[in-house]
Amino acid sequence: MLVNSLTDEVNKRDASLRIIKLILQSDGRKGFYDLTGLAGGFPILAEDKALLETYAGPAVFEEAVQTLGKIHLGGEKILALNRTSSGILAAVLALVNEGDEIVHFLPKSPAHPSIPRSAELVGANYREFEDINDFEITDNTSLVFITGSTMDHEVINLKDFLRVIEISKSNEITVFVDDASGARLRTVVYKQPRAMDIGADITITSTDKLMDGPRGGLMSGKTDVMLQIKTKAHQFGLEAQPPLVAGMVRALENLSPERILEAFINKHDLYNGLINDFKGIKETPTGVMLKPEELKLELNNRDIITDINHNDLAYLFSMLLLRNHGIITIPAVGMPGTSSTIRIDLASNDAERITIQNIVESFSETLTQLIRIIDDTKACKSILYY
Repeated sequence: MLVNSLTDEVNKRDASLRIIKLILQSDGRKGFYDLTGLAGGFPILAEDKALLETYAGPAVFEEAVQTLGKIHLGGEKILALNRTSSGILAAVLALVNEGDEIVHFLPKSPAHPSIPRSAELVGANYREFEDINDFEITDNTSLVFITGSTMDHEVINLKDFLRVIEISKSNEITVFVDDASGARLRTVVYKQPRAMDIGADITITSTDKLMDGPRGGLMSGKTDVMLQIKTKAHQFGLEAQPPLVAGMVRALENLSPERILEAFINKHDLYNGLINDFKGIKETPTGVMLKPEELKLELNNRDIITDINHNDLAYLFSMLLLRNHGIITIPAVGMPGTSSTIRIDLASNDAERITIQNIVESFSETLTQLIRIIDDTKACKSILYY
């Protein structure tokens, strides 16, 4: 394997950031295209800057984030956190004891690593299910997670969603919906209700996924449980600081579904442009994705046999795509443990600056480049750890 550990993943990400910096120095911000759907932004106003202080900020922006957060997510109380993972950790610390069980239902495994890692941290048992017929809870279950949309944008079936809530509620178990991107994908594209409107106790979304906010977590829930979580968040410094909250407020004010719906339509053209060279390409709600296994199968179908595993191939492909074409995808810049699926999200801001034909040509040329170096371990490592 070329990437053997979480440390290697960190080093790979650092290499990607060095490449991005070089592009910025030579060509400026227009030199690359962030198509991850996670670019976010920091859309504060000029008059906000004087208020980004420890006490003035919360005094001004707390009320606004409560109002706008409830419009977006529903619920009774809003909590801004420095990441979605921070909110998940705070909830587990507040609601789960050592020896308890956390049960997780999601459209497709694996879960975002923050959930099982949080369970491990408190000494809880963890189980996950992707088939509603297998879903079960026990007397030790103290928290049920539901993922609305996975890291690869697999969206939950509404009937399964409602069934998990029904089972959990009949056993008086708290339900936490991880709606990182789902708060927009589920509701805008698939017209599903907000999680809080169908029985969730807690929900959280990422303010940089399919919206223009900073990387942060926006949580909503019932007042009693939110007070418990807020207490833990402040104990461990997981809450969002004033600049982050200000950015969230302005992003919520600017939130519009039109770009997501436009991407939902345009993805078909991108898929049709790629399908000839990448038989395993799949459509997502707002773009396309190429799973690592499908990339390796594509090579095998071309009679190119390699000992490099599928995840490493995806990492190499993404790094080449960034290095030679300025296209940023998650396997190149993602945090350790995130999906290695190569995904193009046309709801990204930068998608407006690059044509579908350019993306198609970049993918085709990158595959050729990958084939050229695939038998040279030294060259592969140079690409990954530039």
